Amino acid sequence: MFFAGGCASCHAAPASDRCDDPKIKNEFELAGGRCLKTDFGTFYVPNISPDKESGIGGWTDAQFIKAMREGLSPKGEHYYPAFPYTSYQRMPDKDLIDLKAFLDTLPPVKSKVPDHDLAFPFRFRSALAPWKWMFLDGKRFKPDPSKSDLINRGAYLVEGPGHCGECHSPRNLLGGIEAGKKFSGGPNPEGEGIIPNITPHKTGIADWTEKHIADALETGLTPDFDTFGGSMVKVQENMAKLSAEDRAAIAAYLKSLKPIPSSTAKKEKP
Repeated sequence: MFFAGGCASCHAAPASDRCDDPKIKNEFELAGGRCLKTDFGTFYVPNISPDKESGIGGWTDAQFIKAMREGLSPKGEHYYPAFPYTSYQRMPDKDLIDLKAFLDTLPPVKSKVPDHDLAFPFRFRSALAPWKWMFLDGKRFKPDPSKSDLINRGAYLVEGPGHCGECHSPRNLLGGIEAGKKFSGGPNPEGEGIIPNITPHKTGIADWTEKHIADALETGLTPDFDTFGGSMVKVQENMAKLSAEDRAAIAAYLKSLKPIPSSTAKKEKP
């Protein structure tokens, strides 16, 4: 769950004093401090090491589950959805408790992370209550009995801990994923460029086989002999640590999705 969820990709401290340094010091030292620059302002990723003062070492399992599923701190404060609890809400108790147990084995690290630097009115956390009412449904993942076990496993990994749709989807003005366009790509939330369409549409991964996808997640090499770039590099490094069966499951689920035209593709002239 630690690697499927990409915890270190955001929460491990950057390798230098630059908060946007793509390199990390150690994937198991979760001191936070990385910054995510978005249209809403700059988010600073918190410490989730077992340190009891600056991390989550004093949290109970119940508090951890509440944070992961409901985006609420132990004090009842709303977390911003830069923390993808809209996906983590799909996870069952067991996987969340297992994840917390693993985090508790990692080295506690003290750190001081800056407060988020957000534009008006986004700096007011109270506004997140209606946002959650619109975009957080509180549902757990349920297997589709009409699909194979392989596809259902992939669906869980993609929709839950893997939170693939959080980056690979366009968002509306409120920051919610646009209805009916999930996985069809979107602007890069961390800077220039786009995040590609990962549905089996001709503007997405229609030409990729399931083996192509599984191999790319393992090696970082695409079917056209290119390599992943940007934030996908860290995602791929995490995916390489999953079992071959889980990578095959992710591939099977992505190929089973409804083909959707890319949200970032240029419209053809009539």
